[in-house]
Amino acid sequence: MTILGGCGSQDTTAPAAAPSAAAPAATPAVAVASALTITDPWVKTAKKGMSAAFGTLVNNTDAEVTVVSGASPLSPKVELHEVVDSKGKMIMRPKEGGIVIPARGTHLLQPGGDHIMLMGVTEAVKPGAQIPFTLTLKDGKTVEFTAVGKDFAGGKENYQPGMDMGDGHGDTGESDG
Repeated sequence: MTILGGCGSQDTTAPAAAPSAAAPAATPAVAVASALTITDPWVKTAKKGMSAAFGTLVNNTDAEVTVVSGASPLSPKVELHEVVDSKGKMIMRPKEGGIVIPARGTHLLQPGGDHIMLMGVTEAVKPGAQIPFTLTLKDGKTVEFTAVGKDFAGGKENYQPGMDMGDGHGDTGESDG
């Protein structure tokens, strides 16, 4: 299991604890910190305008977890988005109710699907850039991670809410690479 810490570092070592079957209640800080993790987080490179973050949300608990908001110093406005079919066109819009990750399950954040939208990015996102994020859960807890800048041409998603995903219009901030 990969556990991401506050700076996105990976910790594959278990904390020192008694190897008892009744131990989970003895380490609540670890249980809280690892309730939700994200694997392979990345952000689409952008010169300016909009971008998006992706990865796989992993719920390590026996109850569903809901992500209700996100934040990053890279953008003054971060929203949870989904891509849906509207009258035969794929459009992007804020995801009502947040992103629900089932108990002991995962939820994929991917281009053309659910993602973390960054609007008005404050600086260029270059390949390899380290972008910090904070996700807020329904219960008020937060999860911090760092995503890596990555070139991705994909399906020319424009990352403008309510826009046709395939029209190629809008300020995508796509890189020339």
